[in-house]
Amino acid sequence: MKRTADVIVIGLGAVGAATLYQLARRGVRAVGIDRFRPPHDRGSSHGETRITRLGIGEGEVYVPLALRSHEIWRELEAATGARLLLQCGFAAIDASEGTSRMHGKAGFAARTVAAARRFGIAHEVLTGDELMRRHPGFVLRGDEHCYFEPEGGLVYPERCIAAQLAEAERLGARKIVNEPVLEIVNDGAGVSVRTARETLGAARAVLAAGGWSPGLAGGALSGMRLLRQVLHWFEPEDPGRFGHERFPTFIWTHGPRPEDSFYGFPLAPGATCGVKLATEQYSAEITAPEQLDRAVRPEERRAMLAEHARGRLAPLGRALQSAVCFYTAAADGDFAIGPLPDRPQVIAASACSGHGFKHSAGLGERLAELVVDGRAIDAEFALARPALSA
Repeated sequence: MKRTADVIVIGLGAVGAATLYQLARRGVRAVGIDRFRPPHDRGSSHGETRITRLGIGEGEVYVPLALRSHEIWRELEAATGARLLLQCGFAAIDASEGTSRMHGKAGFAARTVAAARRFGIAHEVLTGDELMRRHPGFVLRGDEHCYFEPEGGLVYPERCIAAQLAEAERLGARKIVNEPVLEIVNDGAGVSVRTARETLGAARAVLAAGGWSPGLAGGALSGMRLLRQVLHWFEPEDPGRFGHERFPTFIWTHGPRPEDSFYGFPLAPGATCGVKLATEQYSAEITAPEQLDRAVRPEERRAMLAEHARGRLAPLGRALQSAVCFYTAAADGDFAIGPLPDRPQVIAASACSGHGFKHSAGLGERLAELVVDGRAIDAEFALARPALSA
């Protein structure tokens, strides 16, 4: 069929929006499609704030992506006037005696320090007492191992997506919203993408549809799990302890199980005026995005306080609001990127497993380079690996 574009990007969340923007910057004739109107709260790229950090304990392969993402956020801020990145600092707190696991990786705290040292990222290794003196929103025993990174902090996901889509359109990209993709098929040397309303043709496609990607990719992503996650905002009794000038974003591991951790945010300008907390939930699996339970029960809020925050943070009061999202996760916690075996013109990009947004701007650039220049993606992200097998 006649080609509508050079590249079609399917899904316009964190990675899809970044890819569409980077393709448009390179003069590629690109079309982006989303089943909703992004930025939206139906997938994995919402919740007002996301942690960003540069010393990546999940693997040193991620560090260049995070570094480049910070540069791109600042470039977008200059171009659009939007505030996207708040470098209020990031703390990793390990009270698990080195037994913690995070996103499928053991020794998260030690690996974070090693990555920072290798890449020359500004950081400090502190005692619990030292961290608590600087940031009185924390309540520590004193024997914790603490990593502090001043250039870490948070990004505003909805703003980041909106800025990249606006710039992509300004540079000539076309955006199709509220239109589900039903099928992606080979079409000679290219691909045909069938939506609920039309069929589009292109030389290549990038599949970045989050929880909808496995259904469109076939067996290549059959090992991905869809995991329900809950976010909470609590009113602090002493707001002065949690302002972004005095309180960093953090990840706190306090036991050997993956569930023995939580993460949080300061009172961030332009976001809900509460301390945002969440855990990584590994057992709340859903079979399809449409089956996500979006209702947050009172016992979920109580558990967040009782099992994680109480005794570790300065007192928090009533819950202001809660929200639900989900993400796709591989067993090893790594991204899944590469051409589909049965449709090599389609590049799957599942930058999920719970730690994708901080890398998304840089990853969108890498994907554009892959499509336009043939630059190889890191071997750690290969689709053909045991963690992605059903």
